[in-house]
Amino acid sequence: MKGSWDRDRDPLVALSRGEVDLYEEFVRSETSTLIGFFQHLGGSRVEAEDLTQEVFLKLYRQAANYQPQGTFEAFALRIARNAWIDRRRRDAARIPARSLSALESESAGNREPIAPGQEPERRLSRLEEQGRIARALASLSANHAIIFELAIVQSRPYPEIAAELDIPVGTVKSRVFHALRRMRAALEAPDAAAEARAQSRSERASDETPARALHKPLGGQP
Repeated sequence: MKGSWDRDRDPLVALSRGEVDLYEEFVRSETSTLIGFFQHLGGSRVEAEDLTQEVFLKLYRQAANYQPQGTFEAFALRIARNAWIDRRRRDAARIPARSLSALESESAGNREPIAPGQEPERRLSRLEEQGRIARALASLSANHAIIFELAIVQSRPYPEIAAELDIPVGTVKSRVFHALRRMRAALEAPDAAAEARAQSRSERASDETPARALHKPLGGQP
């Protein structure tokens, strides 16, 4: 960050005493810092500005119960990282809904006939897979979620991630390993919803078989 915000210049300590000037100085000084932080993580300018305001609001609300432990800068950046992780989790949770909306729009404007039993099933499977990935991402802890985002999704180098999060490279490697292991376990776990849909399709197929048999010629005669 640009300024020094520790000891007698801790913005939240001052705010808890009813002194708002230092906090306002912090906001003016570090707005561009936080916007750059979120853009560096992959956010758009609009999203970065929105998240920056969210961080300032969260810090303001915590002033009354704030107990300094370590540096204020580290505390503020932790709030910022958690805000980013929460946003990514909310985005991940909306993946199936966005995909379904896109599918419905595409189907509405598609004039070509769809082959029975093929394209709809394939699209449904894709939606189910996206939903499983979203739920797996949501199951990660905050530390593992941001490591997964930076190392796997964005393919950032480990030393760069270590410097960004202020942790050793060895910790980055360890968290990547555990994040991948947990993602794999979550993706390999039985999907109750998918199993229920598969069972439903199986039951529908069983129900249709007798109906087709009624129309079959007796004795093999036409």
